[in-house]
Amino acid sequence: MDPEFLSRAQFALTISFHFIYPPISMGLGLLMVIMGLQYLRTKDPVWRQASFFWVKVYGLVFAMGIATGVVQEFQFGTNWADYSRYVGNVFGSLLAAEGVFAFFLEGGFLGLLLFGGHRLGPRMWLLATFLVVFGAHFSALWIIMANSWMQTPQGYELAQTQWGTQAFMTDFVAIVLTPSFLPRLLHTLVASWMVGASLVLSVSAWYLLKHKHQAFAKKSLALALWVFAVLSVLQLFVFGAQMAITVTNYQPVKLAAMEGLWQSQACAPMYLVGWVNETAQTTTGLSIPCLLSVLAYMNPQAVVQGLTTFPSDTWAPVNLTFQVYHIMIDLGFLFPLIGAIGIFFWWFGRQVYIVRPLLWVFVSTIVLTQVATISGWWTAEIGRQPWIVWNLLRTQDAVSPLLRGDQVLLSLLMFVVLYALLFALFIFLLNQKIQEGPEALTEEHLHASLPDTFREVFRQARASGE
Repeated sequence: MDPEFLSRAQFALTISFHFIYPPISMGLGLLMVIMGLQYLRTKDPVWRQASFFWVKVYGLVFAMGIATGVVQEFQFGTNWADYSRYVGNVFGSLLAAEGVFAFFLEGGFLGLLLFGGHRLGPRMWLLATFLVVFGAHFSALWIIMANSWMQTPQGYELAQTQWGTQAFMTDFVAIVLTPSFLPRLLHTLVASWMVGASLVLSVSAWYLLKHKHQAFAKKSLALALWVFAVLSVLQLFVFGAQMAITVTNYQPVKLAAMEGLWQSQACAPMYLVGWVNETAQTTTGLSIPCLLSVLAYMNPQAVVQGLTTFPSDTWAPVNLTFQVYHIMIDLGFLFPLIGAIGIFFWWFGRQVYIVRPLLWVFVSTIVLTQVATISGWWTAEIGRQPWIVWNLLRTQDAVSPLLRGDQVLLSLLMFVVLYALLFALFIFLLNQKIQEGPEALTEEHLHASLPDTFREVFRQARASGE
């Protein structure tokens, strides 16, 4: 039993389960802010009803994110001790900032929303929602910054210490502005917003199919559909394309693995589906001529480097990288089509609310967007192999030196059971909230008992002190 393989499998399992929840938080949070703005602008009580419903779902997602995420930090010590020793001075600083600032900001104001409820006026509700969402995005910023540094490290120096070679931060700005950070951040945020929009779209479509909560479902579906449709186009043609250019410039061997390109060639094709034979070094499938050259260099005749250009011991697992990448890509092509069809039926007579086959497609989008997002994450991580920090530290050299295979196997099996139970609990509780639906609004829900502006807060504070 190889401790390295088992440790990688364990981390892949736990991080994949955890990665279900942060994208929902960021995406659902964005829509909650828009709902709060809509209520403030229109005074339509359905938007307030929607805000009250979705914040309960957000609270559940937040709790599951915490439960599944806390394990990740401990694995750096238990399974990846040499990694922590080697780059902990850089990587640890970024994770610490995420934990100290972002978590408490998000958790504190989420508590205000969950327990303050209708006692908060629309302005205070919107402010608290914005701060919760800002905290979620601020947390993601530090995580993506740390991961981007692992992909394109800079702003550090290596020094010999009593514990061996270690990396030390020399330029914080250079670490923040590592070349892959901004493209990765935008690509991930847009993907997360699409996941959140798809959750709202899915639940709203389900209500329409079951003829429940019609007013709530129609408004939520229309909002989610427009967000989903616009973002899917931007993701495909802007942010996804920019991420591909970044990989081309800084990790060309990863790009070659993603497309199963063995020999350097001009007018390089891009596959829609295919299979890589790593033994024969061939790739077969349905491809579009020259599209990879266009995607990488904006020039159909540009030469894209093949895998044989690089030493074979720097290749990622080619077929696995190819397959997970193309799951993401194929779904990325599908999402704008779903959005366009939905907008078409919405635009002409609002038929989108009654076309049952389309509503069933909308129900499926939450699963499809999650698959696409996790596939994209897998592409980034598997495609980086054999490096845990690109061109600096190999994965095989990052494992805890005293770790035994039987120990990791036991913990891996434990996490399989634990995370399966947590996921089952999440599905059960989420289904319970969906079945209950949004609560009916009363006059009490529409009239806040707490001050709705800071001016009112200070006025009441002065009055109570007199």
